[in-house]
Amino acid sequence: MKKKVLARSLLGAPQGVAISVAITIIISFVVGDGNYYAVVPQLAADCGSELNAVLLQTVFSLLYGAAWGGASAIWENESWSLLRQTATHLAVCSVASLPIAYLLRWMDRSFSGIIAYFGLFFGIYLVIWLVLYFSVKRRVEQLNKKVRENSEEEKL
Repeated sequence: MKKKVLARSLLGAPQGVAISVAITIIISFVVGDGNYYAVVPQLAADCGSELNAVLLQTVFSLLYGAAWGGASAIWENESWSLLRQTATHLAVCSVASLPIAYLLRWMDRSFSGIIAYFGLFFGIYLVIWLVLYFSVKRRVEQLNKKVRENSEEEKL
């Protein structure tokens, strides 16, 4: 299990950076003034320059991707219930997300900002979880149907 977590973390790290860059590009397009917003302006001010802020954000995006990548191994622990897998995965990803989002100023640094961030985080998590759950459930039902059909054909 430890090797799987490490391998997934190593794969997740560059994915975290790629997603982070994609998000900054999308945000820049949404702003629509022709500028590229690599980081939150306040982070650049905190770091003394935009370059330092981009470097910090890149390092934390590597860590963020690694945490999510490693956490994906939780879903393969078949001795755990789906509830335990979900709760553990959500806890690990939440613990990785809050400090990074706070330090990189992806959220307002206030109590209401933290609540709003987690509300959005949990909402997105829930939607993704439900989509994946029903997708897997449908595939399992299709496989079971094929198994039943094959079983009936063998009886003939």
